Formats: sequence, structure tokens, C-alpha cells
Amino acid sequence: MSETGERSWVGSGTRWEEIAGYARALRIGERIVVSGTTASGPDGVVGAGDAAAQARFILKRIEKAITDLGGRMADVVRTRVYVSDIAHWEAVARVHGETFNSIRPANTLVEAKLVMPEYLVEIDAEAVVGSGDALQP
Repeated sequence: MSETGERSWVGSGTRWEEIAGYARALRIGERIVVSGTTASGPDGVVGAGDAAAQARFILKRIEKAITDLGGRMADVVRTRVYVSDIAHWEAVARVHGETFNSIRPANTLVEAKLVMPEYLVEIDAEAVVGSGDALQP
């Protein structure tokens, strides 16, 4: 990848990426942008009824997308968290904290109507490759 705007992307293989014309994650130069990610597994919703379990699954999917494009979770500079019910905010925030406590990206958490009622959480992320270098011992 180069800072001149070279563009690459990864998909997760869901049919929605083709239908809606989007990528799971996109890298332009040193910037990686990860699309809104839900707890969609090959057999349906992962962690049904459990917002914390969905958040953990989602963050692992985000990590895979970022690493597939040459970044690390330490490079994440921004996350946006959408919960279907604001009552889930604390459980989801705690999972976010487990992942990002030492990284401290900018973050927004809002209540939103998600595409399917089984989805309790959706998260997107932005990373800048190399920005997490200062966090490494």
C-alpha cells in the first residue's frame, strides 16, 4: 500500500456486499475504513439476545478486516457503536473497553434502528496504519 492513494478492499462474502455494492473494509494509503459490522455468522445471528456477545463477535470481525489490510487493532483511531436499545449501552461499552482500553480511539455510541431486530449492535471503525506504534512497548 502507498500513501499515494492506492486502494484495496476486503469482503466477508455476504450477499449484501454484492447487492448493496460495498466492501467489508477499504484501505486507501494508510487509512482503513471498516463498514458497519453486525453479528452475522454463516448460520445466522451470533449471540442472539446477548449484546455483549454480539459486540465481541463484531470486534473480532473488525480485527480480521483490519489485519487482512495490513493494520492492527492498535491502529484504530475511531469507532462508532450503534445499539438497538440504549439499555444495552453499558454491556457493549464494557466489551469495547476490553478491546480498546489501552488504545483509546475516539468513539460514539448511539441508539439506532438496525436492519434486523435480532441485531442488537453494529460497529464501524477507522484505522490509520502505523498510528498504534507509540502504544507498543
